[in-house]
Amino acid sequence: MIAEKRLAEKRLTEAYKNAKVEYFDKNSKYIFFSDCHRGDCTPSDEFAKNQNIFLFALEHYYRNGFTYVELGDGDELWEHSNFKHIRLAHDEVYTLLKKYFDDNRFIMLYGNHNIHLKYKDFVEKNFYKFYDEYNEEEIELFPGLTPYEAVVFKQKYTGQEILAVHGHQGDRMNDRLWHFNMITVRYFWKFLHSVGFINPASPVKNAEKIHKIERIYGNWIKKNKTMIICGHTHRPHFPKAHELPYFNDGSCVRASGIQGIEIEDGKIQLIEWRIRTDESGDLHIKRKVLRGPEPIENFDLRNKEIDRETYL
Repeated sequence: MIAEKRLAEKRLTEAYKNAKVEYFDKNSKYIFFSDCHRGDCTPSDEFAKNQNIFLFALEHYYRNGFTYVELGDGDELWEHSNFKHIRLAHDEVYTLLKKYFDDNRFIMLYGNHNIHLKYKDFVEKNFYKFYDEYNEEEIELFPGLTPYEAVVFKQKYTGQEILAVHGHQGDRMNDRLWHFNMITVRYFWKFLHSVGFINPASPVKNAEKIHKIERIYGNWIKKNKTMIICGHTHRPHFPKAHELPYFNDGSCVRASGIQGIEIEDGKIQLIEWRIRTDESGDLHIKRKVLRGPEPIENFDLRNKEIDRETYL
C-alpha cells in the first residue's frame, strides 16, 4: 500500500508538472465527461445503449457555448485494435465532436483504455483524417489533435488551479502494466465482458480498489493544495462540506445514464442525463443536478487549514 501510494503521488506530480495549462474565468463553460468506452456496437460495447443520451447532452452543451473535455477512455482501444471500426460504429458522435474541435472547444485527455493516444504517430494515423470509401476521398477529422495526460485549469485572476487527469495514474495494473492488462482484455475479458463479467483489475465494481484510489488522490490533494477532477473508477463524486476537493465525473456507460461535471459562472456541479417518463408515459432525456452548484473558489485550499488526516 505504501509503495502504491508513493507511485501514485509520483505519477500525479509528473502529470501536474507536464500538464497543458488552460486559463479560465467566470465566463468559461466546461463539460467534463469520461469513460465513454466507445466500441464497435457489438454486445461488449457498453456505450451503445447510452449513445443517444450522450448525443442529446452534447448538442445541448454545444448550443450553449461549452467546451467539451473528455477525461480519458473515450474510445475502447484495449478491446478494439482498429479505431476505424469504432469511428464507423459511432459516426454521429465523431461528427458532433468535430464541431467542437473546429470551434476550438475540444480538449481530449487519454486514459488507460486509450493510452495509445499518447503516441503521436497513432493519433496522426487514426484521428487526423480518414478515408471515406463510399465517396473515395480523405476526410479531415481532428487534424493536429494533441491528446494530453493532464490539463491544469488555472483561474486567470486568482491563480487557483484544478488538475484534470483520467485517474489511472498510480493504479499499477492500469498504468505501469497496461500492456499486459490490455492483452488480457482484448483476448479474454472482452468476450466475458459481453455477458456481464468484469475484469478484476478494473476498479469499476471493486469498492476496496475505488476507495484506495480515492484516498491516495486525497493525500495528493492535501499535500499539493490543488483540487482534482478525474474519472476512471466510474463512481461519480462531489465532495461534501469539509472534504478534500476530489471530484469524479462518473462515466457514460452506467445503466442509469451518463454523469458529468459542469463548470459555469465560476461554479461547479455534478450532473446526470438519463431517460425519464412524463405524466403521459412518454420517454424524454432529462438533465438532473446531483450535487452543487458550488463556487469553485470554495475549493481553493491554498489559504485554508486542512484538519483531516485522510480523505475518507
